[in-house]
Amino acid sequence: MAENETGRDPSVAEDSRLQSLEERLQAAQRAEAIRSGRRNKGPAKGYSQGHRILAEMIGAPLGGGIIGWWLDRWLDTSPWLLLVLVFLGFAVAVRNIYKISQESPR
Repeated sequence: MAENETGRDPSVAEDSRLQSLEERLQAAQRAEAIRSGRRNKGPAKGYSQGHRILAEMIGAPLGGGIIGWWLDRWLDTSPWLLLVLVFLGFAVAVRNIYKISQESPR
């Protein structure tokens, strides 16, 4: 059998029952997608939760560190405000991650 052959006899037309079945299956799939609210094929919520967790783990301590560094330079308190705000940013990140983990992934 050649690569391009499908195994069907080309002289026989496709059965109208198969075409009707395919149309009904497509209509049923569209109706189910509308019923279940899956009209758009965007990324699953689990992926977006993962990105939010990553952003929290990076952003909160980094933001606290930058603000702490700036306050340390302004108030001449050396590393103390930097350390406090980095740990505070980490604590806020952990709290926000806990809140994200309580959401449903669907």
